[in-house]
Amino acid sequence: MSKLSRQPRPHYPSNPSSGFIQAPQYTASSRSSYPTFLSLQETVWLQLQCAGRGFMDAFRWDMVLRLVASDSEVRSNVFKSLMLNTLSLVSIYFFDWLLLPLAQGQQKWFHRNLGWFYQVLWLLPVVGVSFYLNSSWCTLIAKRTFTLQHGTRAAAQSPSTYSGMLNALATSAYRGVMVFTSVVISFALAYIPYIGSVVGFAFLCWVDAYYCFEFIWIARGLSLSRRVRHLEERWAYYFAFGLPSAALCMWGSSLANVALFALFFPSYIIMAIYARPIPLDPYKPTTSARTAVGANDDVVHYPSPLVPIRIPVFAPVIFLNDWIVRILSVGTGGSASAGYTGGGGRGSGTTRHQRVPSDDVDSMEEGDAVELDTMSVRGALSDSGRVRIRGAVAPANTARSGRKFD
Repeated sequence: MSKLSRQPRPHYPSNPSSGFIQAPQYTASSRSSYPTFLSLQETVWLQLQCAGRGFMDAFRWDMVLRLVASDSEVRSNVFKSLMLNTLSLVSIYFFDWLLLPLAQGQQKWFHRNLGWFYQVLWLLPVVGVSFYLNSSWCTLIAKRTFTLQHGTRAAAQSPSTYSGMLNALATSAYRGVMVFTSVVISFALAYIPYIGSVVGFAFLCWVDAYYCFEFIWIARGLSLSRRVRHLEERWAYYFAFGLPSAALCMWGSSLANVALFALFFPSYIIMAIYARPIPLDPYKPTTSARTAVGANDDVVHYPSPLVPIRIPVFAPVIFLNDWIVRILSVGTGGSASAGYTGGGGRGSGTTRHQRVPSDDVDSMEEGDAVELDTMSVRGALSDSGRVRIRGAVAPANTARSGRKFD
């Protein structure tokens, strides 16, 4: 058997142009560009700090008393609201505790229907007029407080044209529908087995906080979708802020609870105007906190992925609003939730849109091209922290950070 001839070993060229892909060379700069996340414990602690700030801001009664004592216009409107809502509460409790028990078991027709006559001829008109006037007085209180706090030029101007007034009326009608759907959802959540009462109470906390801050958001020029997103991305703070008012208004009948909330509503509006919700940037909470105190640190720590940045609290409310608006053909038939996405997405550059509503009713909101400082303390952020709500291009560095402006 002949010996096999020895074949030469193949030669692989080391020239990069030969077509072989070399292994990537990892450098220190690529490792440093990878995002740094906080631990679960640190993120939870940050959310607890935000909740603690919200709870403290909801007890700033010293600020309310100081403002009422120093300004005659605020004092007059608060006093009128206090007197009228007290009358509503007394009328409600007079019916619930006295007339209703006396009318039960009566044989005569007048006695059996005495409670019905009292409700139709006195209670409902008083409560209706009280809610209407209270809304007007609260608007005046909010405008005056905002002017004293931020000046006359800081607030968005009211529409003066005919189309602007029509849009404002349509927006007010939509806000009324939103109040109705919020009440319906809060009652519906109570019927969930085992956890219904807790979930309904938590939802009521966010709803109360929303309406307390709605005046200052409108004055700052935030549209409806931006107002909702601002609350949902700071869910811990606003939950704690709405906790005292929600706990205060859960012991009586439904009508009595609403009247009791209206009684304290002007005070919570004043607290909301002087409040400073945190974090300033929910996607980089530690960076915004350090910027507020003047510290410099190039390392950006993002919240833990295990704790949601945004909780879609108002997703069912917006869905029902759009559905009711389409049925009633209010406005142009569009959705008022333009730009609203209920997901708790992070600033990674990938946005999930659950639906694509139109801008028809959202454009009716009062904020067009109004500068916003992300509800922060004056001077806390640099000029790059300011953004125009509409019609402006965000700075180039915001694309990398993934921050969502409010």
